[in-house]
Amino acid sequence: MTDRLSGVLVFVQAAEAGGFALAAQRLGLTRSAVGKSIARLEQRLGTRLFQRTTRQQRLTEDGQVFYERCVRALSELEAAEAALDSGRSEPTGRLRVTASVLFGRHLVAPLLWELAREHPGLELEMSFSDRVVDLIEDGYDLAIRVAPLADQSGLAARKLGAQMMVVCASPDYVARHGRPRTLEDLTRHEALTYGRQGQSKPWLFPDGKGGDTPVRVRGRLRLDDLESIADAATQGLGIAWLPCWLIAERLHRGDLVDVLEGVGRHGNEIFAVWPQNKHLPSKVRRAIDLLAARLPERLATAMRKPPRPGRKR
Repeated sequence: MTDRLSGVLVFVQAAEAGGFALAAQRLGLTRSAVGKSIARLEQRLGTRLFQRTTRQQRLTEDGQVFYERCVRALSELEAAEAALDSGRSEPTGRLRVTASVLFGRHLVAPLLWELAREHPGLELEMSFSDRVVDLIEDGYDLAIRVAPLADQSGLAARKLGAQMMVVCASPDYVARHGRPRTLEDLTRHEALTYGRQGQSKPWLFPDGKGGDTPVRVRGRLRLDDLESIADAATQGLGIAWLPCWLIAERLHRGDLVDVLEGVGRHGNEIFAVWPQNKHLPSKVRRAIDLLAARLPERLATAMRKPPRPGRKR
């Protein structure tokens, strides 16, 4: 029975991957092992499941029927396992989480490390990447995303908070170029912009009506790493639009200053996103609940101004 179930799992992965090589990569097997498993399954069933050519392989008519039934059966097994797991008080098993590089490293990882320390049966696997991964295809249990959510079929989401953005510059830059007073002034300053593949997004500010006012800025330096932008701003190379949590220490030390204190700050919403399931596994639920409870506090702390030195009560 174990071998039969294993063969079904390999078959479903091969069908969904569109090839034995990719299925082998996802399963941690060799391409030869996948091919032999499919061959044994075809021999047992007495039919060909894949139509193979030198360039492609696709399901036969029998293969398509078998695939659809296998998917339904595996879905029922997963639902049964999730139903049992959702009632457990102790999260166990592997939890795979993905987040953007800096946000994940600075804010998400420290909280999930606490979860791992508290629950010895939990195996935590984290991946930091600024690309938007496919949770279902890449096998992630949870993603933390700092951006407006597009249409995400098959996914569920929960808002965790918002990161506030601040326009900042070094005291030296302000002394040499002056301080912008209005949004229009920003277009006359040397801006340090975030962009990829030659594209930069506008800076956003509340319009007072529940929406945002976009401002197109200009500058000679475009980088695809927010920390590098903060470094460039600290060196006096221009003004930057950055998350409060990233530059909080620089603001507290006086390395950077908020140059638009009288203008409202835009907030990028933060979401936990996971594959939709009737029964949410306890390991995923615990992680989401922890982030929802603790992230807003960390983000709010970054926005608070430090007490002035030497001032006593």
